[in-house]
Formats: sequence, C-alpha cells, structure tokens
Amino acid sequence: MAETLAQAIERVAALLGERPAVAARDIDAVLRQAPRDPRALLISASAKRRLGDHAGALSILRPLAQAYPNAARTQYELGLASAASGDVEAGIDALRRATALSPDLAEAWGALGDLLFAKGDLEGTALAVRAHIRAGVTDPNLKEAAQAVFEERLSDAEAMLRAHLRERPDHGQAIRLLALVFGRQNRALEAERLWRLYIQIASNDPGARFELAAAVFRQQKSREAIAMLDQILAKAPNDAPARNLLAACLGMVGDDARGVDLNAGLVRDFPRHPMIRLNYGHALRAVGRRAEAVAAYKETLVLAPTMGAAYWALANMKVETFSPEQEAAIDALAARPDLPAEDRLYIHFARGKALEDRGEFAGSFEHYAAGAAAWRTNTPYDPEHNTALAKRNKAVFTRDFFSRRSAWGTTAIDPIFVVGLPRSGSTLIEQILASHSQVEGTMELPYIGLIALEFGTTADGRPGGPGFPEGLQNLTAAAAQALGERYLADAKINRQLGRPRFVDKMPNNFHSLGLIQTILPNARIIDARRNPMATGFAAFKQHFAQGQAFSYDLTDLGRYYRDYMDLMAHFDAVLPGRVHRVIYEDMVEDTEAQIRALLDHCGLPFEESCLNFWQTERTVRTVSSEQVRRPIFREGLDQWRNYEPWLGPLREALGPALETWRG
Repeated sequence: MAETLAQAIERVAALLGERPAVAARDIDAVLRQAPRDPRALLISASAKRRLGDHAGALSILRPLAQAYPNAARTQYELGLASAASGDVEAGIDALRRATALSPDLAEAWGALGDLLFAKGDLEGTALAVRAHIRAGVTDPNLKEAAQAVFEERLSDAEAMLRAHLRERPDHGQAIRLLALVFGRQNRALEAERLWRLYIQIASNDPGARFELAAAVFRQQKSREAIAMLDQILAKAPNDAPARNLLAACLGMVGDDARGVDLNAGLVRDFPRHPMIRLNYGHALRAVGRRAEAVAAYKETLVLAPTMGAAYWALANMKVETFSPEQEAAIDALAARPDLPAEDRLYIHFARGKALEDRGEFAGSFEHYAAGAAAWRTNTPYDPEHNTALAKRNKAVFTRDFFSRRSAWGTTAIDPIFVVGLPRSGSTLIEQILASHSQVEGTMELPYIGLIALEFGTTADGRPGGPGFPEGLQNLTAAAAQALGERYLADAKINRQLGRPRFVDKMPNNFHSLGLIQTILPNARIIDARRNPMATGFAAFKQHFAQGQAFSYDLTDLGRYYRDYMDLMAHFDAVLPGRVHRVIYEDMVEDTEAQIRALLDHCGLPFEESCLNFWQTERTVRTVSSEQVRRPIFREGLDQWRNYEPWLGPLREALGPALETWRG
C-alpha cells in the first residue's frame, strides 16, 4: 500500500531527533508533493535548524509564523532558530509566545529558561524552570501537585505526592516530582534516594543524573559528585549547570586551578549572568587574588544591582568600603517589603558592616539584628536538640567505653582535627599548621559528620537504626577500623599537596570526638577557643553557608557555647590530655610559645615558617580568609565591646561560661 502524505510526515517527524539529515532529505520529497503543507514546512525548518542552517530555517519559519500566529510549535522553532542565529531577544519573544499559547509545551519552557539563564535574568529563569517542571508532568493525577510545585507550595505538593505514591510506589513521574520537591526544601539525602530510585526506572533521563549529582554535592560528598559530573560533561561538555556545579565541587576539594579555570570559562560563555560572575569572585578570593575578586563582585552589581549576596561579598572582604551611591542602593533595597529572606540578610549585614567601619555601632547592630532575624525565619533551630545531643554524648562516651576499645580504629596519624565554635581562631590555627612542611590545610571536611549521620540509617540508606551516638555502642572493632580507613580515603581527594599530615577544621566535629577517638585514635585534636562574648558576637554578624543555624539568635548562641564547653569538659575528664586547647587571646599575646606548644602536641618539629604563617600562599575559603593573610593583630580582640550595650541576651545565656570559658 502506498504511503499517504500524513504517514510520510509522521515518518519523517520521527527521524528529526536522531537523523536530521535523513529527515531533511525525505521532507523535501514530501514538500514537492505538498509545497504549502504547514506541518511539512515546520519539519523542514526544524531539520535545517538542527543541521546548522539557521538562515534557511528562518526563511521558512518567519512567514509560517505570520500565517499561523497561534501555532505554538512554530513559535517554538522560531525561537530556537532566532537564538541560534544570534538574535537572542527575538528568540526569547518567540518562546514566550509559544509558552503562552501552550503552557504544557515543556521543551519551550526549557529552551526559554536556557536563554534567560544566559541573559542573566534570575527571576525569569526560576519561573521558567518551575514551569518546565509543571509542563513535564503528563499524568493528570499529578497535575495538582505539579501546580503546587510551580506556585512553590512545597508542603502541599509533598503531601499530595506521598499520597499518590502510597497507591503507586513505582510511579516514575511522582518519584521525580517528589525528588525535586525535596531538593527545593534542601532535604538532600531524601532527594538523593529518590533520584537513585527514579534513575532505575528512567535510566535515559540526563536531567535526573544532574539532579542526583546536585543532591550528592549538597551533602558535601564532593568526590562522588565530581565523578557524576565528569560523566555528564563527557557527553555534553558545554552543559552550563553541570560545569557550574563541578566548579563548586572542585572548590570544595581544593582543586583550585581547575576550579578557577572552569569559573573563568563560564564567565566568558555567560558574561551577563550575575551568579556566575559572583561565583568567579568567590573562587578568586579563595586563592588570594583579592583585587580580581573585588572587581568580579563589583561587576556582579553592575549586572544585578539588587543582588544582596554581591554587596555582602564586598563587605566580607574586609578591605573594601562602600561608596555613598552603594550605601544608598543598599538602604533602598532594605526598605523593600518584597525582598527575599536571604537577600534581606545579605543587605542588612552589608549595611551593618559599613556602619561598623564608620564607628556607628548602634545603627550597625540594628542592621545585623535585622539580617539575622530575617534569616532565622528560613532556618529554624531547636536549642533543646543540641543540649540533648551533648547529654547523650556524655552518657555514651565514658571512660569505660574507651577503655574497652583502646586498640580500635586505624593507627594512622594523618589527621589533625581543629574543633570549636566558628570565629574562634580555627582558621588561624589551620594557617599556622599549613605553613609547616609536613602539613596540608584541607578546610572544613564533611566526612566525620557524614559517618555520624549513617548511624541513623538502615543498611539500604533509609531512616532507622539507633542513631548517633548510641549506634557506636554496637560497632565492632572491624567496623571501626573500616570507618577510619574510609575517612582517610574520603579525605584523599582534598589532599592536593600529598603531605603526610592534614588539617580538618570542621568546627562542629566537637560533637563527634567520641567517634574520632573510636575510629582514628592517633589523630590529633585541637580545641580552638576564644572569649565567648567575642565568639558569640562575631558569629552573630556572620552569615554561614550552612550548618550554623544557632548563630542567628544571641540567646541560642550563648546556650550553644555552654553546651560546647560542657561537652569538651567531659572529654577532658574521660580522655585526659587528648585534646589540646588553643586560646585565641593567648595566641595573640604570646604567639611563638603557643605555636611551639601546638606543634609539639601534633608531634611536629618547630619550623620558622609557622611564625610567618601569613606569607604562606594557599586557598582559604572561610570568612577569615583576609585576616590570616596578615600578621596577628590585637585590634580585633575587644571589638565586641563596641556592641556590649546590645549583647545582654548573649551574656545572660552564657551565664557561668563567662568566668570558666578557658577550661
């Protein structure tokens, strides 16, 4: 039977994706029979576009779009061809028409999001991404949940999707949508589990593999995320989200040369995107290229004058002051009622820093407090949980517990853990140690915390088990050895210099000293400690990327400090001499003696370079990066006293710790 015209068009349409050259040849044959058939013309234009003949595609699409102005597919192809030919604005306009005509045309939303991303339109990109998610849901039973995701009613969406999955636990679209919801709620571990399940169902979805890598990265499992992203980029080397995420991963593991190069390439490819420019500034700052970092931050503000993160980045350099015009812009932003919580925090903190630099401390504190209050709405914190964790640690980790496990764990002496509270001098200690020929600074590593989390999961990675720290009571000697070796294997990617010793300065590891002692009994442990009023206020006015939710309320800060002191006193009692305490104020007043004692505790010979630590060139990603590139100075010791009239809640919460903090 002869092929009909409609059948021929269907056959050629099926060839477009994989074999555009064949489709172009065959559709020309169709057009000789029906030269004005709109669908055949659209297929011809699409084939030409895919083959790089953008002018040829546009010569068909422009008159076709005029003749059929309500044809969404035609507008979609016109948008792609226009953008590919260099007319990005025409491409955006056509894609907007396509999505208005057909809101369920997922590929049009995806293409529109890509163009808006390149343009640097952050709000437009976010809207297009949400619309793309909604349009990609074809099951009518999930439309309401997809609409909830679009409207950012994530709790409603989660409830609907969970109910759906109770009836159909292997429904791929529902699993994918719930994984996206978890990702948007920063529930990375749950998102990871669902993406792995979804990939088993839909193994050919490349977007799912990126989302899985992102979920893994958010848990700071950078080595695993890098491997995933390298696989994605091997197939699609220009994939911008994958390149951007890989740059962040490389920064986390200290592969700075490759990370800076990746960021620089992204800036070249997306010169109008403010977040990419901002990330480039962060990368430059980390490697000590301060002037270039400042320039990148200022260029970010040219691209996005309302971006709070860029103002805060400049303020946080601690070497820049704002111009009157910039301060006026900051004040205008702070007055906007529609400012998102994170931008509000950045703006108030930046303004607080500007006023602090001028000695206007009352106004400065008002802005710091407003910024912290804005962020606290996004970061709930329960101080009772932290107090209970300290008590549980004390109950589990007794003298008897350790005496029964005295020969457990790996014998390696490689790690030097620096624990304590943020803003207590841990970065200074790391910089001093990293100035030694045998020691490498590796920043704040997540691996001890990740191991601790696993005690609250079952063997297949689901919630369950006795949790931490109680789960350590069931640990075997072989398992303790394996966990110690796993920690060293995980940290290997961060050890770029190959030196025999390395510093892990994750401050929150003080919660996990019992775990460290059990699996790494020969590791050295340093407790970085500073006057609690100075520590508390310094943390209060600092925004941390993650993990320090207690720092946005003065009362919570005081309670947290007391819990920390209580737990450290317990470990001093059950593991006498195990922890070496470095008092920041003593380090400032008697630097050489303190450095010698520090090195002696770590089993390291004294080296003059440790006294000249500010001359050591290395990556520093913490908020103290600028200070540790200068000699020790006394001026910052009592800086908190300028704000003493407003620190009553901190003082009251600290209570006896004000007298006993030295230990």
